[in-house]
Amino acid sequence: MITELGHFALILAFLVSIVQAVVPLVGAQKRWPGWMAVAEPAATLQFILTAAAFAALTHAFVTSDFSLRLVVMNSHSAKPMLYKISGVWGNHEGSMLLWVLILSLFGAMAAWFGGNLPPTLRARVLAVQSSIAVAFFAFIIFTSNPFLRMAVPPFDGQDLNPLLQDPGLAFHPPFLYLGYVGLSICFSFAVAALIEGRVDAAWGRWVRPWTLAAWVFLTIGIALGSWWAYYELGWGGFWFWDPVENASFMPWLLAAALLHSAIVVEKREALKSWTILLAILAFGFSLIGTFIVRSGLLTSVHAFASDPERGVFILGILVVYTGGALTLFAARANVMQAKGVFGIVSRESALVANNIFLAVACFVVFVGTLWPVVAELLFARKLSVGAPFFEMAFTPFMVLLGLLLPIGAMMPWKRANVGRVLRQLAPALFLALALAGLVWAMQTGKTLLGPVGVFLGTWLVAGAITDLYSRLGKNRDLSRLLRLPRADWGKAVAHGGLGITMLGIAGLMAWQEEDIRVAYVGQPFTVGAFEFELNGVERVQGPNYFSNMADVSVRQDGETIATLYPEKRNYPVQQMPTTEAAIDYRLMRDVYVVIGDPQDDGGWVMRVYLKPLANWIWGGCILMAIGGFLSLSDRRFRVAAGARKSQMVGVPAE
Repeated sequence: MITELGHFALILAFLVSIVQAVVPLVGAQKRWPGWMAVAEPAATLQFILTAAAFAALTHAFVTSDFSLRLVVMNSHSAKPMLYKISGVWGNHEGSMLLWVLILSLFGAMAAWFGGNLPPTLRARVLAVQSSIAVAFFAFIIFTSNPFLRMAVPPFDGQDLNPLLQDPGLAFHPPFLYLGYVGLSICFSFAVAALIEGRVDAAWGRWVRPWTLAAWVFLTIGIALGSWWAYYELGWGGFWFWDPVENASFMPWLLAAALLHSAIVVEKREALKSWTILLAILAFGFSLIGTFIVRSGLLTSVHAFASDPERGVFILGILVVYTGGALTLFAARANVMQAKGVFGIVSRESALVANNIFLAVACFVVFVGTLWPVVAELLFARKLSVGAPFFEMAFTPFMVLLGLLLPIGAMMPWKRANVGRVLRQLAPALFLALALAGLVWAMQTGKTLLGPVGVFLGTWLVAGAITDLYSRLGKNRDLSRLLRLPRADWGKAVAHGGLGITMLGIAGLMAWQEEDIRVAYVGQPFTVGAFEFELNGVERVQGPNYFSNMADVSVRQDGETIATLYPEKRNYPVQQMPTTEAAIDYRLMRDVYVVIGDPQDDGGWVMRVYLKPLANWIWGGCILMAIGGFLSLSDRRFRVAAGARKSQMVGVPAE
């Protein structure tokens, strides 16, 4: 009964989305207040109905309702409760229902918190947002229905992919989708502004919080996914340049560019066309990511589905919405005249350069991701583009971005004096060069990556601190820091977080040590400054798996500092093994141990990694997210641009 109610709620949400996509749009064009007013209750009702459908599907997973096909394919009665719940979105159909739930949530939030928007713009934003929902509701109902029944329910299910039976599944996809799908509201603002025929400082102020929220959630989602891969897959890497990893990274880069570009629109009423284009492309790349994951176009461990019919449907959505928005952009480009003028040396120019580096970096990732497909289609050649290409092509733009950020952040608007800014940053530059030189002197015969990463990371962190210090005035009054806007604190914390992440990545890649051997019980061996000893391997049984669990002692200077328990699990229902790494987390390094297969002579294959600064990668990401939340909490983001509101009400579309 609950399942049928969920299915019915999904269909009703689809019908409501059609009404919301059409009626307010017509009302805004005709200036009919009653028709425009339909948008807000419709957005709320659409979210409530979608949430009801999602709750019904969750109930089916929690209660192991094996009359539902999706539960049979992705659950098992012996599975722990956490994985029963997270299994709701650990498959194609359920994850798409989560997709539209978040899409309708952002539409509802725009209705709840958009009271400061002009009525016509609000109606158009909600209508465009709902038009996206129409397409995805249709996609779910007609090609990916999660509520299909089994004619003869089996006694038990086929279980979830063992790689997904991890707490990471509970947190990584929801945060990633909040970012992915959150960019839809930026797209809706852009298209609504194009229809409205006006983009000004007020529009920049309205779109910034939504962009910032999406970027923060994407940052958290990508970081969680990276950490999940690090400890779960057993290969010790934090990023593989997998096509689906790239699919989430490209919108992140464009969202970062959009966030900085919207600042210029708000402060100087410049870069209007570019900002609108970024808003369209950021969500367009989110749709590209959805297409890659669900079409079978590219092979990935993250892929949900490989059904060509579904892929064609999503490709159609991508072409209609992104292509339609770009066509509208081309038709309306002449009405987005820039008003603010600025010098070549100014904060505006620094933000333009920031945007160029981020956009080109995104293009590099895009080309590297899709080039194997293009080469096979056009030249009948099978190619593989791996980490070496991305690291060589992508890294220079991130280095340039890192060099520019502290300088650009301290430049004044309109016109700047670079010499004055560099004099303020001289201590930060000296510290960064000193630490890089120290690292260069200490390491012998190793890559330049370490010193360069130390320099960039220190430069960014020290530059962010210098930026805050410069706000103290001539008297260096520390109490002024407490009175600074939260957006200024957020900027400094986020830039510092980026520096820490860069330092962590460089340190890990430059100074990691790896050892692979056959280990024997009671025979110690040394890797770097640590001694390891396999004490034994025990056969243990989990709730729905069997495991070979090793007991490994880790010593340093003759003292035992950790006992680690790496596992090699086997899930009998899926007949699939998984590797569970054991990690001793410390501030300056990780000791990472993986147990492999038994050998005929009684030994066990064991891999050991020493990973310097590994946790700095995710610590920096946490700081970036905290910086985003600090900025989002700034009162200026929550107060209406009242002076602009009256100007935009009733402005006819040109």
